[in-house]
Amino acid sequence: MNFLPDILANYGDDLLDGFWVTIQLVVISVGLGALLGALVCAGQMSKLWPLRWFTTFYIAVFRGTPLLAQLFLIYYGAGQFSGFWRDVGLWGILREPFNCALISFTLNTAAYQAEVFRGAIQAIPHGQWEGAAALGLRRRIAFLRVILPQAALYALRPFGNEIILMIKGSAVASVVTVYDLLGETRLAYSDTFRFDVYFYAAALYLILVETLRRVWNVLERRLTRHLTPESRPNMGGEDALD
Repeated sequence: MNFLPDILANYGDDLLDGFWVTIQLVVISVGLGALLGALVCAGQMSKLWPLRWFTTFYIAVFRGTPLLAQLFLIYYGAGQFSGFWRDVGLWGILREPFNCALISFTLNTAAYQAEVFRGAIQAIPHGQWEGAAALGLRRRIAFLRVILPQAALYALRPFGNEIILMIKGSAVASVVTVYDLLGETRLAYSDTFRFDVYFYAAALYLILVETLRRVWNVLERRLTRHLTPESRPNMGGEDALD
């Protein structure tokens, strides 16, 4: 370890531990957010107006307010009703800062992912539905076999952008004592007052984002290799990944 800068020799393991916590937060919240976002998307496209109103309100709230404010409302708000949560047996979950951060991240990314999914589905020409109906396919089968595979290509790049935004946004978890990458960095700085520790943390964030960007570009080329460049779906947001 003599070849490492002294700050990394002393705190490198802590930074890597925080890096792993950041990855856990992002992966779990994005995965759960995808499931919740699919349900919200279905609600928005439903013919039941109460369901459409509720999901529209949900999206407006979580897209229109800062992630930090949502985290504070869940983290500090849950503590105000600790008696109730104990009665229903959920206080063991909500008293943990990591779980509060996970809940707020999931609710936030679900709102954005719901819009990604809805936009991807609506981008499919209506003639695809008509062609499936002409072949005698039921609407549910047409959606699963015809519409969904095409919509997935439209959603691929915006979905990758959302993951990148969540990686960078996950840094707010450190303000509620979650020892993610930025949380461990702040601890190292408070011990040493060496500002260069933030450069090493930024480098880890950059490595993670750049790795994801390159993997996503390979995945996109692989999944669209059968399409001509003119026919490949593009829903914007390309600069964030390229």
